[in-house]
Amino acid sequence: MTKVILRKSTYDYDVVKALFFETMDAIGGGLIGRGNRVLIKPNLLSPASPGDAVLTHPTIVKAAVEYVLQKGARPQVSDSPAIGSFEKIMKDSGIRGALAGLDVTCRAFENFLRTNIGEPFNQIEMAEDAINADLIINLPKLKTHSQMLLTLGVKNMFGCIVGYRKAEWHMRTGINRAMFAKLLVLIYQRIRPSFTILDGILAMEGEGPGKSGRPRELGILMGSRDAFAVDSTVCRMLGLDAERLPTLKVAREMGIMETDIEIDGAFPIVHDFILPRISPLLYGPRKLHGFIRRHLLQRPVSHDPTCQMCGECWKTCPAGAISLREKKLSFDYDRCIRCFCCIEVCPYGALHARETFPGRLIRKVIARHF
Repeated sequence: MTKVILRKSTYDYDVVKALFFETMDAIGGGLIGRGNRVLIKPNLLSPASPGDAVLTHPTIVKAAVEYVLQKGARPQVSDSPAIGSFEKIMKDSGIRGALAGLDVTCRAFENFLRTNIGEPFNQIEMAEDAINADLIINLPKLKTHSQMLLTLGVKNMFGCIVGYRKAEWHMRTGINRAMFAKLLVLIYQRIRPSFTILDGILAMEGEGPGKSGRPRELGILMGSRDAFAVDSTVCRMLGLDAERLPTLKVAREMGIMETDIEIDGAFPIVHDFILPRISPLLYGPRKLHGFIRRHLLQRPVSHDPTCQMCGECWKTCPAGAISLREKKLSFDYDRCIRCFCCIEVCPYGALHARETFPGRLIRKVIARHF
């Protein structure tokens, strides 16, 4: 049986520290030995302030560092951001200030090693610091995700893919959401963090995981040895069938997910949490896929008055489907693989996922008759 610790919390540091230490002790923090190299992996997607709910909050990161130091071990805070420099994110997020005076190494993932994660991907390049760490503390943020519905404990380990190689893997898995979910599960299985502590105190709903989403106060701190158990508990808390989360669906099909979960703590049911609409990316006869892709599938669109033409979306797009035309963003929906990385990285929240009118009409007709 897998245990999940669930506690109500605020970001008051004394409260966070006490609950973090209690949670770590309860899930086996004694595994951390003197001299161990402990990697702390927060969600450092892009430059943002704590109130944006984009990043793991600085109080959570600080509590993790202090816990590791208390054990006489050597903490390192690392991630591979989608946009922006690691140092800018550390400063803007408040994490750099929170860690001032503590004996901790902070650096971006840069070097990588090739490692076998299994079929069908086999050898992939992953952060050397993650592969070589003695233990890993995974610090995900509870956020929605326009491609994968939610980004929680399992998906947070995708940050161990260094830099532009994330875009490469989005392109290789293409429009197949289930294949990308399997990649995420296998990456998690290879890294297998020792502990997962989820920051759900200020969560994100709507069109996350970037600034198109909306902060939502839930007041939840959740921890376990197993990120699958954390992710499953979040789904239950939100009243969501776990099968709707692609990573959990894949894990169940692979037979690697523990279903017997013990929850220690008052279990809240969160009503009316706003999830992004996730529509199918492949359906219908193969010969119609081109037409469906162009005219029926959910797609990224720009809110032109908000867009600042900063270029982050077209620099990030793994399919090269975004360009600038007559001072407006232009999308090539034939090439677009619907990874929604553009929405994820937009620093102004100007991009959104939208269904076309014909696509919406067909979905409603199908729902009515089937």
